[in-house]
Amino acid sequence: MLSTLVKWKDRPSSLAKIAYNWCSVIYENHQSLEDWEVLLLLCLEIGFRHLPEKTYYMGDWLIHTEHHHKLVDMVFKSQKVDAITDILCAWTAGSSLLRPEHKQLLDICIGHLASLRKLAPFSPRLQQLVIKFIELIGCKGLEVLGVEGFTGFLDHLHVTAENADSSYKLVKLLLDTLQSPEGVQCLSHRYWELLVELIVDPHRLSLDTTPIYDSRIMTCLIDAQEWDKLECWMALVWMVWPPGAGEMTEEDLERPMLLLFRQQPGAAQKLEQWMKRWSHNRSQWGMWFSQERARDICVSFRRLHRQTNEAAQRYVP
Repeated sequence: MLSTLVKWKDRPSSLAKIAYNWCSVIYENHQSLEDWEVLLLLCLEIGFRHLPEKTYYMGDWLIHTEHHHKLVDMVFKSQKVDAITDILCAWTAGSSLLRPEHKQLLDICIGHLASLRKLAPFSPRLQQLVIKFIELIGCKGLEVLGVEGFTGFLDHLHVTAENADSSYKLVKLLLDTLQSPEGVQCLSHRYWELLVELIVDPHRLSLDTTPIYDSRIMTCLIDAQEWDKLECWMALVWMVWPPGAGEMTEEDLERPMLLLFRQQPGAAQKLEQWMKRWSHNRSQWGMWFSQERARDICVSFRRLHRQTNEAAQRYVP
């Protein structure tokens, strides 16, 4: 019967819940079944191999049992990429409500996070599901793999603004990574740029509260002469924590901008382009600041940008 269902091309998404329940029943009785592993993998394929993406957001529609927890080890021991992708789909499907039993399942799955690196390069489907899983677990990935291991795992994922499932969760995760020990050094430059891209285009982002500013990051980047990363961080500071929004002042940004423009060719132009996009998008969408406040920020930026850029051009080493 299962072999026949696998061949059904247009399986309804409602079959996923049924097939997931079959997994629990099969594992519960696996000692009396000679080919129980084959049956489990078939059930996962029936339920999740061709599950439409929109069904990933159906709420707590799967019932997770203790037998599903044990299913995780079996699937990873199988070393079958498609099966691992199927179980990832089951983990992340309808996870927005995260009932207690679902959180317990995610905690068990986190233990297998490191082994996912062995599957790289990821297929597009596996990549999308791993990204969603990373967004769900947030900083728990940092706790399990450590900062260096987690940032290395992110490098394998090649996350972009287009394939990020939840931009808000990704922004929070990346900021939490930066604020963790060794995060400033370990997080690759492309993820600093991704942070800027997500903030520049607010239609990709739904962030209700402003993250807490970490003054340590600016100091670390300057001391380490990480000019590429400082270029990105300076853009983030102007767009999220600009002068006048908190304790930050123009004087606090003058020296870092001057150092950046002296050391990084093209930084002044790139920063200006980011701010122009940010200003344009804010006028269309609005976020964090009113349009009037956004205009004041842009005026302040242009003034300090012109001042520091001219000073940097006059600088002779």
